[in-house]
Amino acid sequence: MIPLTTRLQPETMLAVRLFSFMEDLLMRLLVCALGLFMFVPAARAENVVVTTTTIVSAEDSCRQMARTGVLKHCGRAGGRREGIGFSTTSAESARRACCFFGRYRIVEEAVVWSPIRRGWFAVIRYAD
Repeated sequence: MIPLTTRLQPETMLAVRLFSFMEDLLMRLLVCALGLFMFVPAARAENVVVTTTTIVSAEDSCRQMARTGVLKHCGRAGGRREGIGFSTTSAESARRACCFFGRYRIVEEAVVWSPIRRGWFAVIRYAD
């Protein structure tokens, strides 16, 4: 802090004025920038589209069903036809219970025992 009674040299006075000007300019820019952000419309959920593709193997899908005990399509078969089945008698019976069994060429399949349901869960992925 400079005492008011002190007389400054012209160079120092110029530097103080320049510093004060720059400080004022920076503050004005900051206020303007913050003011502009207030008027930028926020992205709404209906305007945002997020697409992700996660392909889960037939075995992972089958293990999930066996773990939960719920027979359902996973919806992440990578665009392929998917057949699911369940049987308490045998793994082959679960395979034969799958949707589209015997109609299309099999690309991937899995059968897993579920201790929760005491039966076999099967998932078969078919070629397009």
